[in-house]
Amino acid sequence: MFLRINKMLSCAGADRLQTGMRGAFGKPQGVCAHVAIGQVLLSVRCKDGNSHHAQEALRRAKFKFPGRQKIIISRKWGFTKYSRSDYVRWRTENRILSDGVNAKLLGCHGPLARRQPGRAFLTAAVEG
Repeated sequence: MFLRINKMLSCAGADRLQTGMRGAFGKPQGVCAHVAIGQVLLSVRCKDGNSHHAQEALRRAKFKFPGRQKIIISRKWGFTKYSRSDYVRWRTENRILSDGVNAKLLGCHGPLARRQPGRAFLTAAVEG
């Protein structure tokens, strides 16, 4: 969303130069965003050893935003929907595939013809 300003003159004789609110659409001054209560403003993903640096950076950044912000440390693995313990367990079992910033969980249901030799799990994503 764009913020606009209708500049008004404040010097002597300005009333003869201005037209008041006629054509008061204004010139662009800046941008802003509609933010709901509880909406995530920033997400940071980092290694566990660098988490204190990320928390300090977010603590300093929250002073730049109006209102009150919270820093929440997620129990999920990265930006995935899986918890850390489940992700580590499934990775050791080769049940999870990396898919960019997400992950695909491999299921063990389906026709045997679709299985690759030496793999216990199919490549179709199934919630577990």
